[in-house]
Amino acid sequence: MTKLFWNLLKLSPVVVAATLATTEVTLASEVKSDVTSVAQLESNSENLGQVTSVSQFSDVQPTDWAFQALQSLVERYGCIAGYPNGTYRGNRALTRYEFAAGLNACLDRVNELIATATADLVKKEDLAALQRLQEEFSAELATLRGRVDALETRTAELEANQFSTTTKLVGEAIFNLSDSFGDNQATRSSVLINSPNAAVPKRGLDSNLAFSDRVRLRLNTSFSGKDQLQIRLQARNTVSNSGTTGTNMTRLSFDGDNGNDVFVDKLWYRFPLGDALSVRIDANAGEFYDNMNNFNPDLASDSRGAIARYGRFSPIYRQGNGGSGVTINFAPKKGAISASVGYLAGGGGANVGNDPVDKKGLTDGNYAAIAQLGFQASDKIGLGLTYARTYQNSVGGINQFDSTGSDLVNRPFGNNATSANHYGLQANFRASDKLAVGGWVGYADMEAQSGGANITGKEATAFYWAANLGLKDFGSKGNLLGVTFGQPPKLNGNTYRVGGIRQIDADTSYHLETLYRMQLNDNIAVTPGLLVIFNPENNDNNDTIYVGTLRTTFSF
Repeated sequence: MTKLFWNLLKLSPVVVAATLATTEVTLASEVKSDVTSVAQLESNSENLGQVTSVSQFSDVQPTDWAFQALQSLVERYGCIAGYPNGTYRGNRALTRYEFAAGLNACLDRVNELIATATADLVKKEDLAALQRLQEEFSAELATLRGRVDALETRTAELEANQFSTTTKLVGEAIFNLSDSFGDNQATRSSVLINSPNAAVPKRGLDSNLAFSDRVRLRLNTSFSGKDQLQIRLQARNTVSNSGTTGTNMTRLSFDGDNGNDVFVDKLWYRFPLGDALSVRIDANAGEFYDNMNNFNPDLASDSRGAIARYGRFSPIYRQGNGGSGVTINFAPKKGAISASVGYLAGGGGANVGNDPVDKKGLTDGNYAAIAQLGFQASDKIGLGLTYARTYQNSVGGINQFDSTGSDLVNRPFGNNATSANHYGLQANFRASDKLAVGGWVGYADMEAQSGGANITGKEATAFYWAANLGLKDFGSKGNLLGVTFGQPPKLNGNTYRVGGIRQIDADTSYHLETLYRMQLNDNIAVTPGLLVIFNPENNDNNDTIYVGTLRTTFSF
């Protein structure tokens, strides 16, 4: 009895193997052709929760003494979890390696009973059966122990060299080639009262092929497993092409230039309040399109989706862009209705939410308050109704649609403080796993809050829309073909006049964007794209402008 006891204690290192036996027998895949895979077994069994029975493989038959002995031990000492309904099913064979994994589980269980209770708890005949089983399957047990030891070593090495126990590092790099084409640069349109839009002297569109980059490193930290703190580092040198094309309508989705200096460009913390509520606090560079559903899942990403700024999502989500504040999302796990509210201060051109001086800060400067009601019918239909109230002044910067649309619609009253009501409807319909169509429509009414003596009229309205199509796995798995067509923000009506000139967009621009993302592997995607702007700056005197890009995205 004593000899058996010490022989059993020597098997304590097989705890890991026993664990693997109760988690779909991961080691089976490492024994190569000698072992049937768990996935194959599961496909032939009915609703198996975990592979822990000794009755599922081919070499040890149910009629063998070893099978019957281990089955008796399993049922007597509960050393294998069995099936979801708690019963033990027999009449299936095992390979010798899988049988050894089950035997390890039983040996470990008996060791535990001996260590924590009296020896009388384990019957003498059961100990004898275990010793016989151990001797007959010694080779398989030794193989399993060797594999477990190797896994333990690798696991210990990973734990010793991991970046952090609470933080994960996620990286992304964009390499981009781009160029703009057209006869002339775009010029803004102003309508003289009761007069047609006058032609403006044109300047040639002189653009060169440019190669640029953007690198982002995200430090994602969780303290409870349900919350997340993100610190994002960024370096980039993609110069906006608006300087050569004459219009922000041609801007790329990921442009921005800080000379490739590394800086903290984003810092936020999100935590849950119960099962349905979550709160996100943006310390800087807050963006509503990141904080809530923007109903354009295939094209919203600036690194993997749309190539143009306007093609990513409705401009209503750009209100308050770059500010500091809080967003609260209500999204019950069961139910089609969701709701979001948020407040960002300091956006619109310059983040001044951290500055306590007059006309800046959280309450006295630029701000955007947003509310959204969402409807999601399974994974097929998504609808969003969104309202935003904004205020911008000359200190924080005036940019009503965050550089989408014409120059006039972004500054309808020049540099005078402006308040606005924004209304948006967004939709996405997934016809199948591979085909989705969607789009948005938006309207805004704006009012000047200041102005000089030469200003008459302080009201303006704007309108925009877009429709898009996304075709997944086009040509190869992971690829995406995307097309977007629409009208960028346009200043439809404006009572604002300076020196007798009525400030309004006389014509209508159209945005056409096509892209094809080729997913070369899990980490590299190459996306050629073409952007076409008809009547840039809502002025049909302007020539059509084309922007071609070749974006390569590395994710790691």
